[in-house]
Amino acid sequence: MKRALITGITGQDGSYLTEFLLGKGYEVHGVLRRSSSTNIDRLRHVYTSPQNTAGRLKLHYGDLNDSSSLDKILDQSRPDEVYNLAAQSHVRVSFEQPIYTVDVDALGTLRLLEAVRRQNPTIRFYQASSSEMYGKVRETPQDENTPFAPRSPYGCAKAYSYWQVVNYRESYGLFACNGILFNHESPRRGENFVTRKITRAATRIKLGLQDKLFLGNLDAKRDWGFAGDYVEAMWRMLQQPEAEDFVVATGECYSVKDFLDATFERLDLDWKSHVEIDPWYLRPAEVDLLLGNAAKAREKLGWEPRTGFAELVGMMVDHDLELAREEKAVQDFRAEGADEGPS
Repeated sequence: MKRALITGITGQDGSYLTEFLLGKGYEVHGVLRRSSSTNIDRLRHVYTSPQNTAGRLKLHYGDLNDSSSLDKILDQSRPDEVYNLAAQSHVRVSFEQPIYTVDVDALGTLRLLEAVRRQNPTIRFYQASSSEMYGKVRETPQDENTPFAPRSPYGCAKAYSYWQVVNYRESYGLFACNGILFNHESPRRGENFVTRKITRAATRIKLGLQDKLFLGNLDAKRDWGFAGDYVEAMWRMLQQPEAEDFVVATGECYSVKDFLDATFERLDLDWKSHVEIDPWYLRPAEVDLLLGNAAKAREKLGWEPRTGFAELVGMMVDHDLELAREEKAVQDFRAEGADEGPS
């Protein structure tokens, strides 16, 4: 039985990758940051699923800020593969917390690479790189040879990690690779990310739970795919005979305005009646367009996206509409109780 260690296991990508690897027969270990409230909502269903037979999912407390915890977890889990998905991954927040973002997203990767090199250099290592490294793009579409020009602390930190992975591969012979993933979304996306923010607000507006949605740059264009498709590409990278870096993308580009159109049309609403621009959500340095060329991944990994833009929007809207209905039911129940008064 193969063993995998996933940092960021409680996030969107971590939860989908966990399901995928359990389905492949892996024993999966995850790194969990200790806090006053444990956020494992995206993993709760996995514990009771048929995939988790014999308790093949195991969680360990640790942090990319703490080298000693990484050493301990590697020693306890003894993985064949490490997937480094942990990050402060919100670009706008990285401008507000640049030092924390760099410590986790850049130095955290270096700490983990060092731990792998010291303990077991035969471990296969996957690094979650980002299309934000391209920033002020030099060419469109972007592929593995496109120069980086990051425009945020997040993008700069990810570029640092990218080159450290390359350095450890070339200097120490580690099987270490970068997956340069373009934007990937799902119903499990955090609600502070623009796509989920839109679908969550639109469904609440539909049921009268809110009226306004505040956004930033509606003209920003992105290559949006489904996170559930992208985790398979991560796994495929670590099954290759040689470690290489790969772009993972759909090759299609849509603006935030396009995402608004698709979401509100599905709900028979006009977003122009509900959306307002809030300057706070504008980045100090904007990334106008990201569009990936995943030809190398198709050729060498045999991977391609299965979920199109319309289907992605549909699954997110349907999921959040159910959440909004549950919220509305609770609100109505409480209002009914208040109307009746004390018995």
